[in-house]
Amino acid sequence: MKAHGQHSHSFKDLKEKNVLVIVLCLTAGFMVIEVIAGFHTGSLALLSDAVHMFTDVFAISIALLALWFSLKPPTSGKTFGFYRAEILAAFFNSLLLFAISLVIIVEAYKRLLDPSEVKSLEMTIVAGIGLIINIIGAYLLSKYQRENLNIRGAFYHVISDALGSVGTLIAGLIILKTKWYYADSIISIAISLLIIRGAWGLFRESVHILLEGTPKGIELSAVESAIRSQAGVLGVHDLHAWTLTQGFEALSAHLVIEDMGLSENLIKDLKKVLFDKFRISHVTLQVETNECESGGMSCYETTPQS
Repeated sequence: MKAHGQHSHSFKDLKEKNVLVIVLCLTAGFMVIEVIAGFHTGSLALLSDAVHMFTDVFAISIALLALWFSLKPPTSGKTFGFYRAEILAAFFNSLLLFAISLVIIVEAYKRLLDPSEVKSLEMTIVAGIGLIINIIGAYLLSKYQRENLNIRGAFYHVISDALGSVGTLIAGLIILKTKWYYADSIISIAISLLIIRGAWGLFRESVHILLEGTPKGIELSAVESAIRSQAGVLGVHDLHAWTLTQGFEALSAHLVIEDMGLSENLIKDLKKVLFDKFRISHVTLQVETNECESGGMSCYETTPQS
């Protein structure tokens, strides 16, 4: 089980960790600069963005912690290891994104009712630097976010902050030109709605995995057909497929076969089919014959997990 348990991390885990550390250092460093600039200029917009940056630091730290947990070996109490730590972190990050967006919307609404003066020049300069930092971070994370739901959570945080920097930059330029302070609030609301849309996708996918739903992109009926089409298989029941963590799918099923003596070769062939067609690598199959309808335990044979 150990070899398969680490198959999705064996050549990427170190790179993922290094990328997260680099993005964490960039984000944390700029957050400190933004806090200093915010207090120096008295700009609420900069301080608000610094709070947003802090949530990025928090989210990336969670991603690193989850990655560390996921690489811990299985124990007698956690036989599958700690893979779900990544999914739990992604779920938590989605909730954090929702909360951030709602806070921004509420604050933007208050400013629409009572616009406050903003030091637009300082805001624009710092927002521009922040945008560059966020673009670098998003680029580094983009290489891994499609295959790792946890890193996708951190990626969305960085993207949301990049959008915030774009909005702040545009609002700063508008205010600098026209003194129309409503621009800051209107752009903030629009950005928050985009963040909520991304957070919803992350929330939905992480919940689906936590509830052990059928892996994304796999039709259970197609899997059943592939198994049934194998020579020597008479029937399939108790078929289940789920995701341990993104990129690590598992399957279990009971098979009715013609000849118990051929079960070893049959199961070997089925595992190859399931991996080649559906990328399911962790397969547990229990075989029986039609003579086992009475449920006699001597009729059953269970393959070791792989």
